Amino acid sequence: MQRPQEHGQEAELQEGLSAFQEVTPEEAAAVLALVEEHEPLLSHSVAFAEHLGQELQGLEEANLRAIISSEQQVAQLMSSLDEALAEVGRVEETLRVCDELLEGVRQQMEHIHRESSLLHRLASNRTRLMDEILFLTSQLQLSREHRAALSRADLSTPAAIGACTDAAQALSSCMDLPIHPSYRKLQAVAEQLILFETLKQNFESTFINHITNIFELQGNSQAPALGHPVAVPSHGSHHKELLPYTPLMAWLRNTSPALFWDLPKVYSQNLGRLYEREIKALFEQAKISLTGRRKGSLQESWEKPTGTRQPRWSLPRSRESQEDTLARGNIGRVLEQVLSELQPLCTSEQQFLQEFFWLGCDSVELQVLEDPPHTKTRSQPEEATTQLLSEIFSCLELELRAFLDVCNMVHPLGCLQVLVTLSDSVFGTWGPSSSPPSSFLNSLLENVLLLAKSNFNKGIGTLCKETEEARPPSRTRGGVLPCVSRFQELLASSEEVLWTSRHRGHLDTAQLRLASSVFSSINSLSSANLKVNTDMVMMENFHHIHNFLCQRNIPCLESKKREAKQRSREHMEKYVTTYVGQPLERLKHFFEGVKARLAQGVKEEEVSFQLAYSKQELRKVIEKYPGKEVKRALETLYRTIHKHLSPEENLLPVVWQAIEQGLIRQYQEFEDLIQRCYAGAGIALDFTMEDLLSYFNSITMSNM
Repeated sequence: MQRPQEHGQEAELQEGLSAFQEVTPEEAAAVLALVEEHEPLLSHSVAFAEHLGQELQGLEEANLRAIISSEQQVAQLMSSLDEALAEVGRVEETLRVCDELLEGVRQQMEHIHRESSLLHRLASNRTRLMDEILFLTSQLQLSREHRAALSRADLSTPAAIGACTDAAQALSSCMDLPIHPSYRKLQAVAEQLILFETLKQNFESTFINHITNIFELQGNSQAPALGHPVAVPSHGSHHKELLPYTPLMAWLRNTSPALFWDLPKVYSQNLGRLYEREIKALFEQAKISLTGRRKGSLQESWEKPTGTRQPRWSLPRSRESQEDTLARGNIGRVLEQVLSELQPLCTSEQQFLQEFFWLGCDSVELQVLEDPPHTKTRSQPEEATTQLLSEIFSCLELELRAFLDVCNMVHPLGCLQVLVTLSDSVFGTWGPSSSPPSSFLNSLLENVLLLAKSNFNKGIGTLCKETEEARPPSRTRGGVLPCVSRFQELLASSEEVLWTSRHRGHLDTAQLRLASSVFSSINSLSSANLKVNTDMVMMENFHHIHNFLCQRNIPCLESKKREAKQRSREHMEKYVTTYVGQPLERLKHFFEGVKARLAQGVKEEEVSFQLAYSKQELRKVIEKYPGKEVKRALETLYRTIHKHLSPEENLLPVVWQAIEQGLIRQYQEFEDLIQRCYAGAGIALDFTMEDLLSYFNSITMSNM
């Protein structure tokens, strides 16, 4: 019970404390000053309280006297307030009267404003109506001259073409006006639009017929007769005849795209026939210039049985070498003439198509040509131009490919000359710099260049196969083999062609393949087909290859040149080894037996006790080789070697010197074996080293 009471008291105390306001700093300062003033009295709280009570009473009396003294001023204030209220009432009454007067004026002003707005709208509508009427009457009006020009559709002179162009453009301006759909319901406007459409359709029909007739006349014109030099007629006159119609073609493209895109097809069909005749005539002239035969004889020459014709990749014989060189030079010259004629022809035609048919404009869409939609890697104008050129020059690639086949048949290295000339043309290393290249012709030549590269590789492969399979004539007496002579002529011919560094890789590969085939053919020689020593033939041919490779200085064949030198040296050693033992053949066999016994372990001093290799046997063998006999054997050997070796290679001094060195080594070996195995027996050869050297010197001097 006590705790609730305590809690209640605490709550009341908190409420009492919260009722007091916090003392401000000024009040606190006043209290402190009062306390300091009456500090002596603080010790007597009762006296101090009484003193404060007296002062409070004095203050209350002063306040009461002040209130009583201000009563008159308050009365005056109340009187002034009453007068002010009365004045406010009078002002309000005056304002009410004025408001009633202004109400009538406001109504009159609103009426005037409505009337003014209606008048302004009426004037605006009248002005707009007049503007629309003037617009329709002035802009939808085609002059009498323009109507007459379109009706006559005279396209016979440049002046008449210009008048028709101006009239057509004026007609398009009238028909392209942005007219509100509701105006078309007006009879006058509808009649005028019908008139415009009639004029447009009639003029389009006349213009298309006129242009089509020009296309047909140009397409049916005759190609020039065959003649020299190789040339193709210019189409500048045809283009000049059509170019005045270019503005009308632009007008037709904008007004009737469907009709416009039929004209390029008609043009390609008609002019394609003319170009086909001219291109065939051009290539026929080129073939005649290349072969010197007319078409009939040319075809017959290619259709002869293979047994009566020289193999395609076989080089002509020396009797025909001059004609062969001329034919090889003619291939490049004639092909360059053909390409130099085709380049301006295709370029001018491409420029004309882009100008006349407006194929360079960004607005050209190939869908109008009725092509199915597909992803294009090139721009639409370029695609349209290429498509037209492909139709116009549809026979060009076939004729060019056929001509390249003729070039390949004229000379075995014709494919090389073709490849060089086409590469130069594609990469722009020759040709008229003033004439911009034709993208269509470049694309076509790039395709043909791939064919030329393929033909070149096939031709080299055929040459390699023929070389590897070639066999020398039966009972060949030596000398340079036909395959080596062919290889030399091929290298000389290929290097004579102006072959730039851009094409060097193809030629290097071909030359390496040919060299490997020739080496393989030489290595496959058999003694059954030769009347002379095989090593001698190989030595001569490898020596010949090494010599002309040194003269040509072809970087890609450096390894083959070193190989040829090494192989020539190896076969010379084999040849010398074969013939060096002939002058002293029995001595050679005898001492070979001695060396065999020594190899079997017989002591040197015991060899002379072998029955077959006794001192008596050795003396018998030595007696058979006196000095005169040795010299006679050497002379016979010299004549044999001289007969075997061909004079062109001039290898006789080299081989004879090698024979001399071989016999000297053989003589020294014999002397050494005699000293070792027959010491003290007083056995010696019947000729000395000085005698042997004098024999060789005498033979050499007598045959110089």
